Amino acid sequence: MRQHFESQGGAVQIWNRRHFLKTAAAVSAATVAASRAVAATGKNVFLLTPEQEPARPVAANDHIQIALIGAGGQGMYDTSEAIQVPGVKLVAVADCYNGRLERSKELWGADTFTTRDYNEILARKDVDAVIIGTPDHWHKQASIDSMKAGKDVYCEKPMIHIYSDGPAMIETAKTSNRIIQIGSQRVSSIIYAKAKDLLASGAIGKLNMVTARWDRNSSMGAWNYTIPPDASPETCDWPRFEGTAPKIPFSAERFFQWRKWKDYGTGVAGDLFVHLFSGTHFITGSHGPTQGMATGGLRYWKDGRDALDVVLGLFDYPQAFNLSLRVNFVDGGDESEGLLFTGDEGTMEIGGGWVSINRVPREKDPGLTIDTFPKAMQAQIEAEHAKKYPRQHPEGAPAAGFEKFVAPDGYSDSYDHFKNFFASVRSRKPVVEDAVFGYRAAGAALLSNLSIQKKEVIKWDPEEMKLLS
Repeated sequence: MRQHFESQGGAVQIWNRRHFLKTAAAVSAATVAASRAVAATGKNVFLLTPEQEPARPVAANDHIQIALIGAGGQGMYDTSEAIQVPGVKLVAVADCYNGRLERSKELWGADTFTTRDYNEILARKDVDAVIIGTPDHWHKQASIDSMKAGKDVYCEKPMIHIYSDGPAMIETAKTSNRIIQIGSQRVSSIIYAKAKDLLASGAIGKLNMVTARWDRNSSMGAWNYTIPPDASPETCDWPRFEGTAPKIPFSAERFFQWRKWKDYGTGVAGDLFVHLFSGTHFITGSHGPTQGMATGGLRYWKDGRDALDVVLGLFDYPQAFNLSLRVNFVDGGDESEGLLFTGDEGTMEIGGGWVSINRVPREKDPGLTIDTFPKAMQAQIEAEHAKKYPRQHPEGAPAAGFEKFVAPDGYSDSYDHFKNFFASVRSRKPVVEDAVFGYRAAGAALLSNLSIQKKEVIKWDPEEMKLLS
């Protein structure tokens, strides 16, 4: 799965016949690979297949015209995925840095309208929907302004910067009757859909624990994004960028590496924990934890930031399971993301493009610990035990042990998330991740920051979506 800090350079992909043939070949290769895996391991490996695009051509007047607000790395990546969906066209871009406006024209055409002020975009009648890829502290205002202007909204995660953002965004979506989808793409993933089905089918029995991690060991992974040499108050609209944040003199570091400061971002909780919460909530059907506690610190990246680089969190869920989360930017190894669901009959693990089930049957005979007892008593206990647990020879077909389900090579859950969003824009039917889902995921994630700040357990009402302490 791609992350927000990957390179955004290169040509934009176009879905044409050559691209289709290339994708088809990749799927065939993945099928062969899965077959080889079965032969090599003796374990069951299954290739998952995403829903196919409709075969009908898209008429020119059927285009959904979109604009990008916030053309940083994530915003540009989102847009490159979005315009691959048939019938979607980018017409405008807003950003506070001149260089990104210039790059937008290079990527998407000289006729792309560009501006520092997103209100100029919202005033355009030819814009149907917007992608909001701004820093976290602009998510609420940009979303509300867009919905009030009659635009549908795809807003990057986390949905909120502070808790009061959530109710305001939810209410505006209701009163404006606009579509808003939050950008946690795992909610649209075929891997997570398979995991949801497996858990519901009882594949691992009753869930009791979820353990999730997202570890990194690189400067770029720790948000040290490249600062362009021309960064200055002339090329960067610093007052507009600051928005509701405390007013300070221009800082190129804060402008281009904003995730490192609480004034603009939400730290690892809002950047990465929120993905793990979104996936957990989607798979389990839960609305969130009832309480959470967290700890962490700045262990390595002591460069002036105030967002922590190591955070651990523990959360209680009303569905009788616990969630344990970890983000470590000083991992000492390869980047690692994954979730482990533990049930009383097995475990389910999710990695990059796959989900696996491992079942180890529980013993029917609990055994005895009688060596320290007198021999006569041992004999008595053994005789009674043999009556209660008579020896049996296994019969029938072998039980399913390990199974693995893999996505086809080149699969993108981000593309599917946009495909689902634009389907809702056309049909006006509910999106896969609305503002309520997004607020519940972000609200749960930000319990970590609040717990660390207050050094106490924080209680949360996942149904009413409000803090209780």
